[in-house]
Amino acid sequence: MAAADRESITLEEAQRLIQAAQEKAREIGQPMNIAVVDNGRQLKAFARMEDAWLGSIDIAIDKAFTSASFLLSTQDLGEMAQPGQPLFGINTTNGGRIVIFGGGILLMRGDDVAGAIGVSGGTPDQDHEVAEAGVAAF
Repeated sequence: MAAADRESITLEEAQRLIQAAQEKAREIGQPMNIAVVDNGRQLKAFARMEDAWLGSIDIAIDKAFTSASFLLSTQDLGEMAQPGQPLFGINTTNGGRIVIFGGGILLMRGDDVAGAIGVSGGTPDQDHEVAEAGVAAF
């Protein structure tokens, strides 16, 4: 079955996204952890660049998990999770795996969810920028 015939992201596609994200991370000079999950929120591929923070490994994976769980970027979810907003406190759910700052982006194949990418290791804006570079390769 060809990738275009599949709903969920393939390993080959996930690896391509990670490569594109790594290129952007090198371009901005920030080592990153990059995770791709499938549409079932399960880890499909992961890379930790040299000198990327160890503490950001789980954050990258959880950003991808969060985006695939709520069908939103973590940046957008974060805006709705601020005090006084309708999703305030959502980051305390799902065993603490919900991340409410930039770096997780949903991957769509047409109208279908294919998975999500999560990036961690820089500022939330840097993480989002690197994740966008990965998405652009999808």
